[in-house]
Amino acid sequence: MSIWRLASVFIPFAAMLLRAEPPPAEQKVLDAIKSPELTVVHLWAPWCSNCQAELKNGGWLKMAKDNPQVKFYFVSVWNGGEDGRAMLKKFDIADQPNVTILADPGPRGKNHIKQFAGQPLSWIPTTWVYKGGDLRYALNYGEVRFPVLQQFLEDSKSEWSHEGEPKIQ
Repeated sequence: MSIWRLASVFIPFAAMLLRAEPPPAEQKVLDAIKSPELTVVHLWAPWCSNCQAELKNGGWLKMAKDNPQVKFYFVSVWNGGEDGRAMLKKFDIADQPNVTILADPGPRGKNHIKQFAGQPLSWIPTTWVYKGGDLRYALNYGEVRFPVLQQFLEDSKSEWSHEGEPKIQ
């Protein structure tokens, strides 16, 4: 096979891979985080002991109930496309009106995804707070302390700028 023929097969295939759309769960999150309202994206897996600990202490249920104006996206990752809905139902999270449950189709193990929605993903649980398309806070390495997350939500509601402040010389 000539190099030109090989190139004519490989180049269109490579271009197709580069233009690939994100998986449906990721696209839903990408659309959601553009909202002017607060959005919390929680990446987790039902087999993860740290994720289970967060559910057992009731923190996520309290967060969803105490913040009805905030949209919470529970995205199961590294779980073979399973969304973990049964576990979230067990802790009464699945039925909250401001909670959306999604699953990334990727596998667990060495070939798992390493980024989601344009952000690096190296550990679960991981929790991101967005407002108006801007990442306000990222909790990337372990269990959430819910009073801290609540403070991040409160801080993210405020509008602020550095306009009018003295410049550093």
